[in-house]
Amino acid sequence: MKIARIETFLFDPGTAKNLLFCRVETESGLHGWGEAYVTPGKEPVIESLLQNLGKYMIGREATQIRHTAQVVFEDFAMRRTSLDLMSAWSAIEIALWDIVSKKAGMPLYQMLGGASRERVKVYANGWSSGTETIEQNVERALKVKEAGYTGLKWDPFPGPWRSFIHREDEDHVVRYVGAMRKALGPDFTLLVEVHRRLAPIHAIRIGQRLREYDIGWYEEPCLCDNIELVAEVRRALPGVPIVTGEAIYSKEGFAQAFATRAADIINPDICNCGGISAMLDIAAMAQPHAVAIAPHNYNSTLVGLAATVQLSALIPNFWIAECFINLKPACDEIAVTPLTVRDSFVDLPTTPGIGIDLDVAKLRAKPFRDMGTRMGKGLRSHTEEFPKKHYQVAATRTGF
Repeated sequence: MKIARIETFLFDPGTAKNLLFCRVETESGLHGWGEAYVTPGKEPVIESLLQNLGKYMIGREATQIRHTAQVVFEDFAMRRTSLDLMSAWSAIEIALWDIVSKKAGMPLYQMLGGASRERVKVYANGWSSGTETIEQNVERALKVKEAGYTGLKWDPFPGPWRSFIHREDEDHVVRYVGAMRKALGPDFTLLVEVHRRLAPIHAIRIGQRLREYDIGWYEEPCLCDNIELVAEVRRALPGVPIVTGEAIYSKEGFAQAFATRAADIINPDICNCGGISAMLDIAAMAQPHAVAIAPHNYNSTLVGLAATVQLSALIPNFWIAECFINLKPACDEIAVTPLTVRDSFVDLPTTPGIGIDLDVAKLRAKPFRDMGTRMGKGLRSHTEEFPKKHYQVAATRTGF
């Protein structure tokens, strides 16, 4: 069952970034779908890498997934890894598992040992707006709850991403989280995202102030390149679940996180850490450390979510998965059969493969859209760039 061709598709869902899919086809005509994690502005870069990597796949056995992953690391990348490389390989890897499980005539989770649960719990992301006030975003959050979700995640921090922030920023965060808790009630899960931005002094102080609101987790408070910073925050905030892993792309990186006891929960992304095989390995590494898995999924509600659901069904230490609800309408339009999210759960697909298929004609009808860059211009002081009035605005980035 040799690989015959690999085709890439950049799709514009009309929101914060384009989505990057790949379709891998064998000589027999069997095909599988994969997806690469991309960030705004870098979508064409990763597509180019995926296309060049794909040239090395032609003629290889689709079933030799783990061996091919090692070849990619050792020969293609010369034993060096990066987010871009891992995202490109993840797309191909997911597509190969889709093919292999279709050939076996079973859903992937059944082929890999059977489900550990009947359905997969998800939380909502992609619902907030950085141009609206706290009060307006609370109204948006109430609509998420009305839609049946029992938890959501958002970044409540205003202003640019900086390690050292002012007290006004801290007060804004506490006010924002407090307003969300009051509006959504004591049983709703509030997941606070920090995006690796803070020095420990700020992360710890804010975490202490948020205790009274019983947050579900405190995600990536510090840059995980120096994982000891995250571990310092966790030690200072007993009882507050600490998450890291969105920006860790290798098993070696997660091994360091476990060794330093940096997190209660890790959130690797199946579309950038090496795909399904790597996610299974990382979950197995986490289990003896009593660390839960809450897959990151800033990807489509088609391939990315489908692969995440398959993985989440399998692993015993799964907790909850991410679902970008702002992407779902556009993704449903190009799906042959979309995944169903109901009352914060996704039912396990029963069809062979990862459980979805895409309409290629509809996919091609919405090609890449250049959205420009998010980088700031020039050098400005804190007050020049974000004057006092902006502290009333939730300047969140809904696309992360």
